[in-house]
Amino acid sequence: MKAEVHADNHGHRDFYASPLGLVAARLLRERLARLWPDLSGRAVLGLGHAAPYLRLWREQASRILAASLPETDTVPWPPGGASLTARVEDAALPFPDLSFDRVLLVHGLEGAENDRRALREVWRVLKDDGRVLIVAPNRRGLWAHRDSTPFGQGRPYSTGQLSRLLERNMFTAERRDTALFTPPFQARLLLRAAGLWEGAGRSLAPRFAGLVIVEARKSIYGVLPAHGARLRPGRRVLVPEAVWAAREEAMRRDSAPRL
Repeated sequence: MKAEVHADNHGHRDFYASPLGLVAARLLRERLARLWPDLSGRAVLGLGHAAPYLRLWREQASRILAASLPETDTVPWPPGGASLTARVEDAALPFPDLSFDRVLLVHGLEGAENDRRALREVWRVLKDDGRVLIVAPNRRGLWAHRDSTPFGQGRPYSTGQLSRLLERNMFTAERRDTALFTPPFQARLLLRAAGLWEGAGRSLAPRFAGLVIVEARKSIYGVLPAHGARLRPGRRVLVPEAVWAAREEAMRRDSAPRL
């Protein structure tokens, strides 16, 4: 069943043009810039509704693309130039294997019909040393329970849930962060104090951030050829559904309580 999303009622375009959306984008960009300060020479894919954040790396990346999903608004990006925007399906990305060094996923996973299949597509298009940075609503935060913004749509996650989901789909979670402690209201007084809210929330109530952020590295240890053979650099690796299923079953057995 698809996570419930009301993109028509609460469009991403309108949100990011509002005072609250502008503040939220600025605060989240600050956290993303700390995690990925320099992507010089990298091929970067923004998936979901990532255009408000891709400008961080537009002048650095060797190749950059904003790929919107059906449940998000398609906004031409960058403004005033040749469009670097495509509309895609998260379960069947129209890119060759090993296409990107980095994937930023914002406003995407929480609305996916099948979050595991969406992550497997991200795994496929990432290079072997690639990384994904996922931003998702925090189930403990106020933003996930306020459906007047795009962050209140779909399926929220805790940091632990998101990390485990990545591990089950052949990623290794490496760094975790949070953002948006400021309340999700348009009141000018609150927005002017957004920096104070962020600092206080990070110090006093870190579990109640509006967003969770997890960076994960693509793992290929589960798909090496048999008999100790080594893969040649750049060789394409196909992962049958049976491999994914066997790996998930093994992880369930390992995590089951022992009597």
